[in-house]
Amino acid sequence: MQTTLQPVLILLAAAVLVVVVFRSLRLPTVLGYLIVGVGIGPHALGWIHSTDAVRNLAEIGVVFLMFSIGLEFSLPKLITMRRVVFGLGAAQVVLTLTIVLAGAMALNIPWQAGIVLGGALAMSSTAILARLLAERLELNSPHGRQIIGILLFQDLAVVPLLIIIPALAAPPENLAVNLGAALLKAAIVLAVLLFFGQWVMRRWFHLVARRKSPELFVLNVLLVTLGVAFVTEMAGLSLALGAFVAGMLISETEYRYQVEEDIKPFRDVLLGLFFVTIGMQLDLRVVVESGWVSVLLVALVVMKTLLIFGLSRVFGSDWGVALRTGLALGACGEFGFVLLAHASNLSLIGPRTLQPVLAAMVLSMLIAPFIIERSGHIVRRWIPAEWTNRAMQLHSIAVQSMAADKHVVVCGYGRSGQNLARFLEQEKIPFIALDIDPHRIREAVAAGESVVFGDAARREVLIAAGLLRAKALAITYSDTGSALKILGLVQELRPGLPVVVRTFDDNDIERLKAAGAAEVVAEIMEGSLMLASTTLMLLGVPLNRVLRRIRETREHRYSLFRGFFRGITDEGDSEDQALQPRLHSVAITPGAAAIGKTLSGIDLASLNVEVTAVRRRNVRTVTPVADTRIEEADVLVLLGVEEDLAAAEMKLLQG
Repeated sequence: MQTTLQPVLILLAAAVLVVVVFRSLRLPTVLGYLIVGVGIGPHALGWIHSTDAVRNLAEIGVVFLMFSIGLEFSLPKLITMRRVVFGLGAAQVVLTLTIVLAGAMALNIPWQAGIVLGGALAMSSTAILARLLAERLELNSPHGRQIIGILLFQDLAVVPLLIIIPALAAPPENLAVNLGAALLKAAIVLAVLLFFGQWVMRRWFHLVARRKSPELFVLNVLLVTLGVAFVTEMAGLSLALGAFVAGMLISETEYRYQVEEDIKPFRDVLLGLFFVTIGMQLDLRVVVESGWVSVLLVALVVMKTLLIFGLSRVFGSDWGVALRTGLALGACGEFGFVLLAHASNLSLIGPRTLQPVLAAMVLSMLIAPFIIERSGHIVRRWIPAEWTNRAMQLHSIAVQSMAADKHVVVCGYGRSGQNLARFLEQEKIPFIALDIDPHRIREAVAAGESVVFGDAARREVLIAAGLLRAKALAITYSDTGSALKILGLVQELRPGLPVVVRTFDDNDIERLKAAGAAEVVAEIMEGSLMLASTTLMLLGVPLNRVLRRIRETREHRYSLFRGFFRGITDEGDSEDQALQPRLHSVAITPGAAAIGKTLSGIDLASLNVEVTAVRRRNVRTVTPVADTRIEEADVLVLLGVEEDLAAAEMKLLQG
């Protein structure tokens, strides 16, 4: 006889075991949960039977997933990437849905089920791809930005699909009425929530936060998430849609990042349960007997890869970027399971259709990491221009470093890399910086910085950067895996070269030193100041003198450390991005309003913006004075928050 606790223990034991194995193999845990569901479900070992309680918990997992997507919703980000998101992303989803719908109707599958299948198969896995791209340092590469843009539209496309699916389950004669009513209700509910919800949400969170109780804050997050989801469900829409709206409302408040951290444990555990329930639906016997799984798998992956490859080319990408994007997005994703589960509960799709599709989706996700791992070799094998592009990139790096001798190779040009570069400039020590964020590189190059695009973990890039002539090498970003690769290459190509490595984790210091690092820095600036102040006090230096030294150091050093050129990789920082000072380069174009005026005359200080440097005829002047006159073709480096920088740029160029 099965007790209430027994299935829970079975589920936990199987999930823990499989997740440990998948983590060890560096595979996405989503796949582990799916395999657990297949193995212990009613169609295999039969240890757990699908119950309403399990399905309800799983649906709450989807709620938290959609809530997280809402938290990440950023209107400025959408505007910045609008061509990729609403152009390439929309074309991919619409064309995939259309092709699958046509194929379904050719196989005598009802068109309503065809729409659901098309929407489900159009999705790719954000969880798998984001992690793999991050591990391969490709998030900010050209194909990485395209992949993220398409995934962003896919996530947004789930919202209208969740609204349409219940209407599709209605009798055909009532379809138009039900669909119109669903869209009208969605518009009214969303308008009310978004119009009034923002005002209410901000004030309510202020009230809760002032209580300074972590428990209360977490309870409030759960209340808001499930409460808004309940409101949309009562309006005849879905729980997931309400959770997405709740996330959107909170994303515009200063509590976004704290909420994201608080909700993460609930989301991951319950979402894992959701994928287990999806695996439990898969009947391997039906799959084997149908014989359609292998056909569907090959057709699905090949069709999506070729479609995205072609669309990427139409939108102007080169052959290599287009093929890498297509290979990465050829597999299916977690939102496809969300849509199929929703449709299955409404009896829109029969088991004989659902089983082969589920199996093909699961298998496509299983092979996705291996396809991405081999994508570079596939591109170089089939796209001859890839070698030319790589050669041009290396030529660009070599040109920059050609005149350099006894220089420093700076790997990574984020905050730490830029701070190091400013110290090197003051000491007149030549350097060349490597970075893979094109947005940051454009901004920094416009300001006269010596930075080029290149992955420092590649042998040919380091050689082109003059590693054999360098005096030292600094790894300024905290990625132990990448640092170990670079150290291995340095030991092979230039043993004995001093290498300084930055890391957050003290446990990695010995590994990095054993790999050849001359020194490993595990503290940031404030940590160094605290270390100095503590040491001085232990040596008997009076407290007031220690505090004066620290204050003088801050006042002197922080003039160099204020602001940084922001890149795409900085969007995950814990502070509110719009309120953090940043550097921005503005080129004075012919006819600009600021030409002939002095810095005091243009008065950018009234906009809370400071001019930190001026580049004129490729000569960079640090800390320009008030009577510096602005000339045509100057490049001004401004410091301020995002909104003020936009106003300052308009004043400089348009008056």
